[in-house]
Amino acid sequence: MFDIGFYDGKRVFVTGHTGFKGSWLCRMLINAGAIVTGYALKPPTIPNLFTLCDVQNKMNSIIGDVRDLASLKSAFEQSKPEIVFHLAAQPIVRDSYKDPRTTYDINVMGTVNILECIRTSNYVKSFLNVTTDKVYQNNEWVWGYRENEPLNGYDPYSNSKSCSELVTHGYKSSFFSDGCVAISTARAGNVIGGGDFANDRIIPDCIRAAEKRESIIVRNPHSTRPYQHVLEPLYAYLMIASNQYNVGKYAGSYNVGPDESDCITTGALTNLFCKKWSEEQKWENKFIDGPHEANFLKLDCSKLKKTFGWHPRWDISEAINKTIEWTKVYFNKGDIPAIMDKQIAEYLAGEE
Repeated sequence: MFDIGFYDGKRVFVTGHTGFKGSWLCRMLINAGAIVTGYALKPPTIPNLFTLCDVQNKMNSIIGDVRDLASLKSAFEQSKPEIVFHLAAQPIVRDSYKDPRTTYDINVMGTVNILECIRTSNYVKSFLNVTTDKVYQNNEWVWGYRENEPLNGYDPYSNSKSCSELVTHGYKSSFFSDGCVAISTARAGNVIGGGDFANDRIIPDCIRAAEKRESIIVRNPHSTRPYQHVLEPLYAYLMIASNQYNVGKYAGSYNVGPDESDCITTGALTNLFCKKWSEEQKWENKFIDGPHEANFLKLDCSKLKKTFGWHPRWDISEAINKTIEWTKVYFNKGDIPAIMDKQIAEYLAGEE
């Protein structure tokens, strides 16, 4: 495992910092004492976690597009980061069918651009490209995908992330084979947690319906996904980046997901949410015909566990508890930074 205090005083660059995962990551880094620069488009939703979580005045937040190499490079040269987390992406499968060109442009050329910034600098020591569990060629089988399985995502989002992995590998072998920069990719499962306001995600859909006292509409209750609380992969990202910063041999590709018992169907997840939210909350199976999405997806995280002694800390039940706790603070106009810090502290206490 590792001590998050490693980041105290480190210069860290985060793309996609205004998103759901990026906002939580920035809060963790700032709490740890890191000198954080974020580069991203404006927050994607109203409301949004970035505005709520009170990090903007505690970091250098730059609004920019990862497709704009000149702007990205200028931000990079100003901040001179030692560690880079690349989270910026078009992350929604259904949106990728509506606008595949933009999805590829952001997810592939955005990766090229951040790697170009690293290639032409001399101060980065550790780079982590955050992709997705959907990078694998999905065979709808019952066992988890391992890091050496073929990369061939089906839909434009998944495929663009497969391409992002290949771009990272190509740069790594072409320009960083001497180990001057430690480079890894992290393939995480579906995340849940307080502050996700996105469309086409089951827990935000559940919360919006609960707020309106309506039934939750579930369009594909039988699909199986590796659900986990957002702090699980973020902790893993921080751990991977810090370990490879110190010891280059840890650079590689890593799956980040829950234990097998928490790879559950969307229907089971919704049942759990309803049970914990209130006895009156219901959901409806209302299939909405749409483009192809994987039905069964699971990750084998043995490599991460064996390499770093990592293990998930919060099962799916606890992940739902934490999400509901955060949401009720939000609905009651409570202190969002305080509830985030409380949950981060509770998660990190699992190290002890």
